[in-house]
Amino acid sequence: MVATFRAVAPTIDDLIASARSGLRRVTPAQAATAMGRGAILIDTRPEWQRRADGDIPGAVIIERNHLEWRCDPRCAARVPEASSHDVAWIICCDEGWSSSLGAASLQALGLSGATDVIGGFRAWRAAGLPVTPPGKPGLPRLPSRLVVAAQ
Repeated sequence: MVATFRAVAPTIDDLIASARSGLRRVTPAQAATAMGRGAILIDTRPEWQRRADGDIPGAVIIERNHLEWRCDPRCAARVPEASSHDVAWIICCDEGWSSSLGAASLQALGLSGATDVIGGFRAWRAAGLPVTPPGKPGLPRLPSRLVVAAQ
């Protein structure tokens, strides 16, 4: 009889801890300051959350399921802002959990300046930073090739 060993799968807490171990996470105030210096804040919240809570003015909207494709400067589905691997991306989700996974994923693509907002949109709003009124959320950013084709 041959003994088999099964590795214990990580928990979501393990994945989050691993993702965050490589990030220099920022507070909402630090993110706002970084935006003023050229960093790009990406709001990954789905439309229904942005409709209910409002948008962050100046944020690029890229829902989580498109993040890697839109930010990879080598991908045909990238957004215009994805001009190089040196772009400073700051990911913001609702509470700061999925944004950590997203930022770590961008770093795995070689985007070493990627990080996320501690506490996400909720912390941004609680810090008294600008938020558009709920109701009509902004539209997600389209890939460069679709922006050019639409003009």
